[in-house]
Amino acid sequence: QDAFVAFHVDKALVSKYLKPLQIGELAPDQPSIEPTKNKMLVEDFRELRATVEKMGLLEPNQLFFFLLLAHILLLDTAAWLILFYFGTSLMPFVGSLVVLTISQVQASWLQHDLGHLSVFRATKWNHLLHKFVMCHLIGASAKWWTLLHSQHHAKPNCFRKDPDIDMHPFLFTLGKKLSVELGIKKKKYMPYNHQHKYFFITLPPLLFPTYFHYHTFYIAYTKGYWVDLAWMMTFYIRFFFIYGSLLEIKSLVAYYFIFRMMESSWFVWVSQMNHIPMDIYYDKNLDWMSTQLQATCNVEQSLFNDWFTGHLNFQIEHHLFPTMPRHNYWKVAPLVKSLCAKHGIEYQCKPLLTAFADIVHSLKDSGDLWLDAYLHK
Repeated sequence: QDAFVAFHVDKALVSKYLKPLQIGELAPDQPSIEPTKNKMLVEDFRELRATVEKMGLLEPNQLFFFLLLAHILLLDTAAWLILFYFGTSLMPFVGSLVVLTISQVQASWLQHDLGHLSVFRATKWNHLLHKFVMCHLIGASAKWWTLLHSQHHAKPNCFRKDPDIDMHPFLFTLGKKLSVELGIKKKKYMPYNHQHKYFFITLPPLLFPTYFHYHTFYIAYTKGYWVDLAWMMTFYIRFFFIYGSLLEIKSLVAYYFIFRMMESSWFVWVSQMNHIPMDIYYDKNLDWMSTQLQATCNVEQSLFNDWFTGHLNFQIEHHLFPTMPRHNYWKVAPLVKSLCAKHGIEYQCKPLLTAFADIVHSLKDSGDLWLDAYLHK
């Protein structure tokens, strides 16, 4: 199926593990595509996929990724050198925080590439460097990320199947239909009609310092990701050793949580601008392309936008071809846009600030819909 093809680089290898699961084949008179899926779109997308492979767009430019890693390591080093050479007064303290935050966010974009096996042709090298970047440079579990992110890609914005929207309904109410359903059931965990206001002080600054901190260790421990846990500890040993030699304990703790809050804010605004404003509902069992397009939108391309978002401004192309190296998204985008036009599928592309604003607008709309349904007699 298209999901299988999209996720796996070495299809011959993984196919070996599927043979014991085969229980039979469809009878010749049975349809190979379910009624909920667009047969013509499926065929056209598979043709596009073949074109993409022939064009070499799934081949990584390793110099590109080497330069990304180099600038991350330089920034990581510079953050400490600022405090070492200029002292720990307010200005160097703030400057170091900003530089380290940039390094951490750019590292999170790079680990995303590695987790999708798009940096090296050999899977084992992607996994190895993924542990170095995610576990050692960031301090989180690589396997934890892969577990959750694979589910997100398989069923984006599908309630109860996409862990990225698990905040519904306990913190926010998401999606128009789900919000109305929640209101009709008279359920209220938060004052959702104000969620577009409390969003600013909850999810962006607190996701990393609170939930992610707990959850990555919890999953790594309960699932026995011992190698990941060992790698993760090297981050904390390194951080508290090199920064602890310059900062007092209170300043050190403040430094750590402030940069985590800044990193979290950057990450949340970028990662949610492509998804929260889109359709969020139960799984409709649509074809691969329709499933991805209804849940994603793009942000206009520029050198800054590409760098700032880790090329996640091309969210549509990334979801359709998750193993494609990010430096090739712009090349496949016109082909995807053309296919969308042929089948009457909306291809959304917005300015960066508009995409940020749409997060707030969609939260307000969902909250208002919930309130109307909740108060309806």
